[in-house]
Amino acid sequence: MKKILVLEPYYGGSHKQFLDGLCHHVSAEYTLMTLPARKWKMRMQLAAPWFYKQIRKLESQKRYFDTVLCSTFVDVGMLKGLLSGLNGWNPSARFLTYFHENQFSYPGQIPDPTRFQFTAINFNSGLVSDGIAFNTIYNYESFLKGCRKYIKKAADMDLVWVIDALRKKSTVLYPPLDFTCIDRGGRKKNNRVPVIVWNHRWEHDKNPEDFFNTLTELELNRIDFRLILLGQKFRFYPDCFDRAMERFETKIFHCGYVESYDRYVTFLKQADIVISTAFHEFYGISVIEAVRAGCYPLLPDRLSYPELFEPRFLYREGDLTARLQEVIQDRKSLDDMEIRTITDRLSWGAMREKYRSWLQAGPVEKECNLNPALRSP
Repeated sequence: MKKILVLEPYYGGSHKQFLDGLCHHVSAEYTLMTLPARKWKMRMQLAAPWFYKQIRKLESQKRYFDTVLCSTFVDVGMLKGLLSGLNGWNPSARFLTYFHENQFSYPGQIPDPTRFQFTAINFNSGLVSDGIAFNTIYNYESFLKGCRKYIKKAADMDLVWVIDALRKKSTVLYPPLDFTCIDRGGRKKNNRVPVIVWNHRWEHDKNPEDFFNTLTELELNRIDFRLILLGQKFRFYPDCFDRAMERFETKIFHCGYVESYDRYVTFLKQADIVISTAFHEFYGISVIEAVRAGCYPLLPDRLSYPELFEPRFLYREGDLTARLQEVIQDRKSLDDMEIRTITDRLSWGAMREKYRSWLQAGPVEKECNLNPALRSP
C-alpha cells in the first residue's frame, strides 16, 4: 500500500472536509501533518520549514513516503529543497499539489501590495510539483491566465515553456462530497411560504449586498418568503447582515453559524431555494450540499457555476430578482432524480478511482483535457 504524506497548513473548512473524505474513501497509508485554519498568509510563507521540522522529528525509517500531497498553502519549492538529502527520505517521492484556490484569482477587498508574493508561491509550487490538480476548470483556467500575465512581466526572458509544462502536469478533479448525512431521513418539505437559504461565509466576496437587495425588491413586490441565514461569521463582517436581520426579522427562521453538521443539514432540508451571488467561488460546496438536501439553486452565470450546473439554474447580471420571483411564484422544485443527476457525479463514489489513480500512479504527463466529458466526471 502506498505511503502518502499529507501536508495541510490550513486544516479547516473545505480543506478539512476534502482531506477527511480522501483518507476515508481512498485506501492508502496516510500520515497527516496539519495546522489550524488561521493566518493564511503566514501559513503560505512559513509552513514549509515548520513541516520540514516535523518530518525531521520522525524516526529515520518512518520518513519514507511514496507521495507527498500538499495544498496551495505550502511553498512546495522550499519544502523540496529542505528535504533534499534528509536521512531516510525517499528522493523519488512524488510531490502533488491540490489547488482548492489560486491566489491569482482571489479578490481582495482592498488593494494589497503584498499579494504578489503569494501568487509567486502558487506559481513556484505548481512548477516544481510532479502533478497538480484543480478543483474546477474555472480554477485551472484562471490559474494559467494569471501565470501568463506573471511571466509577461519578464519581457527580456523567454518563459513561454513554463505554461506548457504546467499544462502537461495538470488535471481537474472535483472535490467529492459524502452525502450520507444529507440522504438520511429523506427530503420532505411542505412549506406554505417558500424558504430561501443563505449558507455561505459572511464575507464581501460572497456579495451578500446583492442577495439582501434582491430580497428587499421581492418584499416591495409583495412576494412572500421566509429566510434561513447560515454560514461562517467572523469578527468583522459586512454590515448588510445587521440591516437585514432588522428588516427581515419576522421572516427569519434561523440566523447564525451552526457547529453541528447534522443541525446544519436539518436547516438545509427546511429550505426550498438556495442562492449564490458570489463574486468569488472556486467550487461551491455549500450550494451542492443544499441541492442534495432538496433546494432549487439560483446561481450567477460566472465562476465555477456554469461547468457544474445547467443553464436553467443560472442567472445573468441584473436578472436575479425576476428569476427568483419566477421560481417562487411557479413553485419550482427538484425531484429526486434531478437531485441525483446533479450531485451523484460529485460524490466520493463517483470520484474515488480518479483520485486513487492520481495519487498512486506515475507522473502525470497528459495535458489536462478540457472537453465536455470532464464536466461530467
